[in-house]
Parts: sequence; C-alpha cells; structure tokens
Amino acid sequence: MSSVRHIKSSLPAATDDRVRSLIALIDDLIAVVIDENVELAKGLPASRLKQVDEKNRLADLFEQRVAECSARAVSLDVQDRQLREDLMERILRLRSSMDENVMRLRAAIDASNRRIDAVMQAIREQISNVSPYGASGRLAGHAMSCGTNVRA
Repeated sequence: MSSVRHIKSSLPAATDDRVRSLIALIDDLIAVVIDENVELAKGLPASRLKQVDEKNRLADLFEQRVAECSARAVSLDVQDRQLREDLMERILRLRSSMDENVMRLRAAIDASNRRIDAVMQAIREQISNVSPYGASGRLAGHAMSCGTNVRA
C-alpha cells in the first residue's frame, strides 16, 4: 500500500517536470522566432535565414507535445499555481511571437515576389529589345527597299 502512495505522490512531481520541460521548449522556440523576426525586419529574404531549421525542429517537438496532451497520453494537470501561470504566460508569448513571425514572413515573401517580378520584367524587356520580331510575330524593323537598278 505504501508503494501506491509513493507512486501517487510522485505523479505531481513528474507532471511538474513535464511542464518545466515544456516551458523550456517554448522558451527556446520563442528565442529562435524572435531572432528570425529580427532578421526579417532587416529585410533579409526568408530563404536566407539561418533560424529556419532550428525553428522547424523545435516546432516539431512542440507539436508532438501538444499532440500527446490532446490524445491524453500525457497529462499537464499542474497543482502548482505559479508553474501553471508560467506555462500560460509562455504560451501567450509564443503566440504573439508567432503572429509577428507570420506577418514578417508574408512581407518577406511579398518582397521576394516583387524582386522576381522585376527581374522577369527586365528579362522580357531585354529580349524584346534584341528580338527582330514584334508582338505580331512579324519583323519589327523598318521596311527597306533594295533595288537592283544601279546606274553608274
């Protein structure tokens, strides 16, 4: 019977450790997202960001933890009020950071699309300046007549 009491008393400690681990994961994810937001604010293209792989790795871990909680495979019923408040505060900070990240990524994608459009327009203009054909498919040059009647 004492072993049952010991198991029940250790469950809150295990849950608290899980929550502390989740808070640490969220803190790491927030730090990476904030770093990425700073880089995006500088105008760097999203494809050149060094945080992408780490953010994806941490986001996958976070997603796994959320899935475990949703499936009730893991319980996050925390008795410690302060620990519960810390978790909720981190979740709100993560949401805020991710909202900013989405906004900045959209802006970076739009900027990349504008750059691509400008390059494509320049290529089209260069091709049309070099091509002897007009939009109708006919020779675009001025009509010239060449005569064979040469008088000396």
